[in-house]
Amino acid sequence: MAMLDLFDALIRGGSISLFLLWIVLLWRDHRAVAAARVAIAMNLTIIAYLLSGLFKPHGTGQYPYIVFDMLSVMVPALFWLFARLWFDDRARIGWRSWCPVLGFAALPLAQAGLIAATGRYSWEIWAVVRFGMFGFALAGMWIAWRGRTTDLVEARRGFRLGLIGAIGGFILLVTLIEMFHNGQGGHEISRAVTLAAIFAATFIVSIGLYRFRSAALFAAPDAPAPPEPAPPAAAPSPLAQRLTALMAEERAYRAEGFSIAMLAARLGEPEYRVRRAINGEMGFRNFTAFLNGFRLDEVRAALADPAQREVPILTIALDAGFGSLGPFNRAFREAEGLTPSEYRTKRLADSGIG
Repeated sequence: MAMLDLFDALIRGGSISLFLLWIVLLWRDHRAVAAARVAIAMNLTIIAYLLSGLFKPHGTGQYPYIVFDMLSVMVPALFWLFARLWFDDRARIGWRSWCPVLGFAALPLAQAGLIAATGRYSWEIWAVVRFGMFGFALAGMWIAWRGRTTDLVEARRGFRLGLIGAIGGFILLVTLIEMFHNGQGGHEISRAVTLAAIFAATFIVSIGLYRFRSAALFAAPDAPAPPEPAPPAAAPSPLAQRLTALMAEERAYRAEGFSIAMLAARLGEPEYRVRRAINGEMGFRNFTAFLNGFRLDEVRAALADPAQREVPILTIALDAGFGSLGPFNRAFREAEGLTPSEYRTKRLADSGIG
């Protein structure tokens, strides 16, 4: 018992120090970016979880334990938000994403209010919270996993699986342990497993921590600094020129399921060189955004063409390579700030056609 207590203090203290360092690096280098700010909040809730283990849920430690425990249950929800912002290169999160997170945050507040008012602990709320944590963790891991082949930022691409294992896997394991352990013997076993999980997650994060010093790791914030005079642009490499020709002239982006492996095969180049050219020279952070840039150019031209004013927007989107209307509408609104129908009406009106 004494040895386990010693390891508990050492592992929790070391992990807290590491996550505080991660917070400092994120704040110093990327605090203007939404994904980094959510990551800071996620790390603070992880620290709250680590601190909650130092207190008992009864006696003098009851209220600190309740506060830290309430904060710690938000780790999976913030992990999900962070995955959406970072891996999908989103500049912001809309209200549809904030609503489930805020609704989930109301559950531990309701639990705390119930305890303060009646002294009763609701096992129903506890069950909903645990299953919610499980769901958010799985959703965040899925986001990190699904885009691994289209990510063009090498430092981030290499850290995807590590983050899935370190943060997502840790959340799942701890949630399962807290849902199903019982008895004193079971408690000691679960405590040892939890400490091992904390140690493993901390070790993996520490290996990848230096990556967060990279200025290119996060997308630029919404409000960039005033532009400085740019140096003369270097001529595109032969590979970048071939890429542009293949996409713009042959319209390869129209092919269903077109992947970076297919593109590399058509160019006769290794995938890593194609990724480097698209990211380093052309400025795209993921392959889907690269394809959508060409697709949207085709859609814009079609919507502004009076000869195609009667062609359904869905037909135009599908012809350009979009798989369905939902992703097309989101991509178009993010690019133009208008719906496709509003854009068509405006462009035709500007050209004198009512």
